Amino acid sequence: MNRRTLNIGLLALGASTLVPRFSWAAVDHDAALKPRVEGDPNAKLTMIEYSSLTCPHCATFHKETLPQIRETYINTGKLKLEMRDFPLDQYALRAAAMARCAPDSRYFPLMDMLFAQQSKWTRATDPVGAIKQIGRLAGISAEQADACMTDEKLMDGILQFRLAGQTDHDVSSTPTFVIGDQKVVGAQPFEAFQKAIDPQLG
Repeated sequence: MNRRTLNIGLLALGASTLVPRFSWAAVDHDAALKPRVEGDPNAKLTMIEYSSLTCPHCATFHKETLPQIRETYINTGKLKLEMRDFPLDQYALRAAAMARCAPDSRYFPLMDMLFAQQSKWTRATDPVGAIKQIGRLAGISAEQADACMTDEKLMDGILQFRLAGQTDHDVSSTPTFVIGDQKVVGAQPFEAFQKAIDPQLG
């Protein structure tokens, strides 16, 4: 989504005032904020994805290009994908927080579902309610989703991923991919990823 990043302080403020706080069971921050990796952890090459769940170009990548990358590189053990949230607005932050409360086995399927249904939930009268409906399909109750989407420590941790992307990899738009020593910006076709991946696999 070719937009300059928003001010982190304003984003955090918007997130903290969107919906009321709930006193459900405490969120497991260590589990929620640990690296979310798809593929063989011992794969030779890592692809880091910085994306926002409200970014249409990110949704395009997940629907059109990622399946090919999975088939060619991830499922064959050559590449692992690490997801790092780069929320561009308060709803992307909320959705990322809910997704990170999902267990490992459901995290990437839930992310795929959020991207696949992005045009529906982002345009809903109640986007947060629509996010929670998608979460239910991954086994996340409404109460748990509320707890995750209002947890300040969890959301601060997600915003730190974004800040690290800016400082470590000069990320300014989504999606941005860091593949070994190569950088791919935007929802590029599969061939662009091949050019970045194949030489590094030798």
